[in-house]
Amino acid sequence: MTEQNLARAPEAKSAGGHVELADAFDEFMTTFETFKDSNDRRLAELETRGADVLTVEKVDRISRALDEQKRAIDNLSLKRMRPALENGGRALPSEHKQAFDAYMRSGDERAIRSLDSKAMSYGSGPDGGYLVPNETETEISKRLAELSPIRSIATVRQVSGAVLKKPFSVTGPAVGWVAETASRTQTTTATLAELSFPTTELYAMPAATASLLEDTVVDLDQWIASEVEAAFAEQEGEAFVTGNGTNKPKGFLDYTKVAESSWVWGQIGYVATGEAGALPDDDPSDILIDLVYALKSGYRQNASWVMNRKTQASIRKLKDADGNYLWQPPAAPGSRAMLMGFPLVEAEDMPDAATNATPIAFGDFARGYLVVDRTGVRVLRDPYSAKPYVLFYTTKRVGGGVQDFDAIKLLKYGES
Repeated sequence: MTEQNLARAPEAKSAGGHVELADAFDEFMTTFETFKDSNDRRLAELETRGADVLTVEKVDRISRALDEQKRAIDNLSLKRMRPALENGGRALPSEHKQAFDAYMRSGDERAIRSLDSKAMSYGSGPDGGYLVPNETETEISKRLAELSPIRSIATVRQVSGAVLKKPFSVTGPAVGWVAETASRTQTTTATLAELSFPTTELYAMPAATASLLEDTVVDLDQWIASEVEAAFAEQEGEAFVTGNGTNKPKGFLDYTKVAESSWVWGQIGYVATGEAGALPDDDPSDILIDLVYALKSGYRQNASWVMNRKTQASIRKLKDADGNYLWQPPAAPGSRAMLMGFPLVEAEDMPDAATNATPIAFGDFARGYLVVDRTGVRVLRDPYSAKPYVLFYTTKRVGGGVQDFDAIKLLKYGES
């Protein structure tokens, strides 16, 4: 692949339209082979006289192209999963969907008001809008699972209340061995504590034109889902990683972080690289192995790496002792890249490499992090604030936090 074609490839993919997903994936794999050849040349130069500046720049340029092509492939995969906006071939809409459609298009709220017997919103009276149909809520949740990186690997629990309270045993279960006919001695009483996961309000406000609302071919359920998905996913992604728990979920990086040797429940353990703001100069891949084995064996089988694209670009250049690249491309379109045999999840809200930063997380996030969704997405139609456009104030309530502090470990770019 030429330098010129390499530079154009991401743009062509992102345009969608005429480029098939299979062709985009094939070109991605070709770019990865080009990356490996160039990086091998860079490593060989380092062992002899020092890497040539042009070689280093070429490796970085191809690495950025890989990131862009992977992002374009993910977008194409997501578009393929989206249903069409036409109504043809669909089952008859439910009564709620018909009433919601009338409210969205013309503001006629008589039918939906009779169906929406619940409180109009949490703590805000009748100004909170109306519940969307189940079809729309399901579509929004499905798309968020694809777009929101932490949600895609965490445990997601739906609740009907404002707070989910989850008890856990601090001392472990009270158990013991005993013969079949022997008397049972009393076990030690378990010490219980409680984790709370409050749900807080997340909103988006898409705007529609009169022509869109009057077009009966356009499915407004799908339109709302497509409009709010990116806004919800972006806000969720940041909160699940770095949120401080005030009017938003608490991110796993906001908890107290301690060296793994001093770890206790309620804190997130880390392994230090020994270098300020960088991986070790000698055998940098060894520190990644240390991080993997800082996690207990019961968590490793379902573990994932979490880092942003910039950190991934630096990790992509590493090899093991046998000369094999630690980073491997996705096996198929829509799948994840692999690092040391574990899937890698891109989360752009993870910090960049810097002194004492923790840009890499590794763990079983399904056991470690809990996302709490309160059932019900609400839409309030506002035809007045931005004439001639109609605004749709869309809200959902979501919470999140660490539920198992043993399941997530961090790599700290610091001396200790």
